[in-house]
Amino acid sequence: MKRLLVVSIAFFLLLSCTKGGGQKGDYVAKIGDTTITTVDVQKEMESLPPMAKDFFQGPEGISRFVDELVKKELLYLEAKKRGLDKSDDFQRKVEDFKKFTLINQLLEKEIESASKVTDKEIKDYYDAHKDDFMVNNQVRISHIIVKTEEDAKKVLERLQKGEDFAKIASEVSLDKASAKTGGDLGYFKKGEMNPQLENIAFRLKKGQISQPMPSKGGIDIIKVTDTKGTIAEFDKVKGIVSQKLSAEKQREAFDKFIENLRKSYKIELNKEAIAKLTLPPPKQEKQGK
Repeated sequence: MKRLLVVSIAFFLLLSCTKGGGQKGDYVAKIGDTTITTVDVQKEMESLPPMAKDFFQGPEGISRFVDELVKKELLYLEAKKRGLDKSDDFQRKVEDFKKFTLINQLLEKEIESASKVTDKEIKDYYDAHKDDFMVNNQVRISHIIVKTEEDAKKVLERLQKGEDFAKIASEVSLDKASAKTGGDLGYFKKGEMNPQLENIAFRLKKGQISQPMPSKGGIDIIKVTDTKGTIAEFDKVKGIVSQKLSAEKQREAFDKFIENLRKSYKIELNKEAIAKLTLPPPKQEKQGK
């Protein structure tokens, strides 16, 4: 585990650390013509995630951190010495990175303020969607059990067309006892069903229907017809609601921003050229002998 942590931190340093200025502060290390100063080390340390900072605590940790910076600089200098920074592939990646960074900065300025959510908006959403935050203690389910996957597909097609679940259950379900009541199996608490069925049943909301699943008697399709439980307290779900509303606002702001940009720039699409484009086939994984 420790070995994995060291590798992860070293990789993070290589990818995320900025190029040392080499002039401010006392020098810590010199690699060729490059100088790493105390200021450089402090800036690099500040950019680390909390877990990595903990790893480099104390005199020994600082020494390891400096050594990682030296390794990074050695690799950088050797790459330049070999002329890798002159390659077309490198230049393309630099331009891609510049483009990606600029896009991020643009979106942060345009969308960040638009995605802010107020406490009132969070509370209003919670009050209007309390059923979404119900922690189910019991579910009432109905099921339709058929013999084959083809039979299950036919049932799904009928359900998608709007046919009544209970009506179909009474007609085709192999469970004749429950078929008499439209497939109704009654209420269940956690631990009273087989684990696979329970895992699905307690994830479904009232009125939702599952995908077909194998069971002892064939292929099962279930519907949650009722739920009993308690509503999660507002303070416990406030963060979740805030994230949801913020994400929705971000999508709306992004779509609106793109729509306005389309009006500001002339866009021409060559449909004939697009029609001729083909994607390369996926690489086939080599099978072991």
